[in-house]
Amino acid sequence: MSARDYKAAYGQRDWSSHPGYIDEGYKSTRLRGVDQALVEVSTTLAEDTGPVFGAEHVGPLDSDLTRNGQVNGEPLGERIIVTGRVLDEHGNPVPNTLIEVWQANAAGRYVHKRDQHDAPLDPNFQGSGRCVTDSEGRYKFYTIKPGAYPWGNHPNAWRPNHIHFSLFGPTIRTRLVTQMYFPGDPLLDLDPIYKGIPEAARSRLVSTFSIDVTEENFALGYIFDIVLRGPNATPLEG
Repeated sequence: MSARDYKAAYGQRDWSSHPGYIDEGYKSTRLRGVDQALVEVSTTLAEDTGPVFGAEHVGPLDSDLTRNGQVNGEPLGERIIVTGRVLDEHGNPVPNTLIEVWQANAAGRYVHKRDQHDAPLDPNFQGSGRCVTDSEGRYKFYTIKPGAYPWGNHPNAWRPNHIHFSLFGPTIRTRLVTQMYFPGDPLLDLDPIYKGIPEAARSRLVSTFSIDVTEENFALGYIFDIVLRGPNATPLEG
C-alpha cells in the first residue's frame, strides 16, 4: 500500500474521545502538557508503512506473565486472562500487531526503581509481556490482577487496578498507548487520569468480565477490545 493509500485509509483522530494535553485534575499535565497550537507535519513513506514488529520479536512465554518471571514458584495474586481484538477505524481486524503490556503486581508495586510504594515486590512476577495479534486481530494474555497503589497527585490518591497497553499497529500513525481498567472498581470515579477521558468515551477503557473466557479452576477472564482510530477509538493514555 502506498503512502497515499495509507493517508486515505487513516483519517484524522477523533480528539474528542481522548484526554486533553492539560487536565487540572491530573497535576503533572500542567508541567508536561502542550500549551501551544500544534503544527502539522507531513509524514513520510517510512512513517506510513512502519515500524513493523512481528512474531519473531516474541518469545514463547512472553504472553504469559504468570510464568515469564518465575524464579522459585508461582506469582502471588488472582490469576486472570485478558483477551480481545484489535480493530481499525472501520471495524476490520488488525493482524500482526505487536501488543506490549506492563502492570503492578498484586500488591500494587511495579518492578521499577522509581516505584517507591511501600508494598512487597514479587520475586516471581516481572509485570510485563508481549504478543502479536493473529489473523483475526485477536490477542491473549495470562497474568495476575494488578493491585491498586497510592500516587502523589493529591491527598489520599489511589490508582484503580489497571494494565498498560502499547500497540504499534501497521504504521506509526496508528500507534496507541492506553490503559485497561476492571469493571466495578470503586476507584474509577475518584481517579483524575480516568476522569480526564471525555465521559462518553470512558467505558471504552473498562474491560468486560466473561465467564466464557474464564478457565475453570484456574483464572477469571476479561475481554478488552481495542480500536486504533476513528469515532470509536480507544482513548489514549492520559
